[in-house]
Amino acid sequence: MAGGWAADRFGRPAVTIVAMAASGLCAACIGQLYGGPAWLLLAVGLVWGVAVIADSAQFSAAVAELSERSLVGTMLTVQTCLGFLLTLGSIQLIPVLVGWVGWRYAFTFLAIGPAFGIVAMARLRGAVAAAPVAGLASR
Repeated sequence: MAGGWAADRFGRPAVTIVAMAASGLCAACIGQLYGGPAWLLLAVGLVWGVAVIADSAQFSAAVAELSERSLVGTMLTVQTCLGFLLTLGSIQLIPVLVGWVGWRYAFTFLAIGPAFGIVAMARLRGAVAAAPVAGLASR
């Protein structure tokens, strides 16, 4: 709910960028907690989970708001399918990465996705057509 409120106030791209930055940071750091304090691993995992949920909701809302009205359902379906495909690929990739670099560094590779997402959202934020979701329409 806080993400939705912030998105309405500051724009979906801004909130998505913050959520993806948090997600990428958690991905880059969580492996370093392997074998460390369970409470810290749990805390980072919870922050990561919240960040992933926050950016996903903003992507869906932006797709719904920016798609041509007759294509909203199709675009949301495509977005959902691509999200699940990306998740499936990531889950399959982790054991391979663990074999190559070990647990401490395997999750670091997952930070690549949020990095690309941040660039994409920054570009969307500057697009004139995205002004309604970028928090620029009322300024």
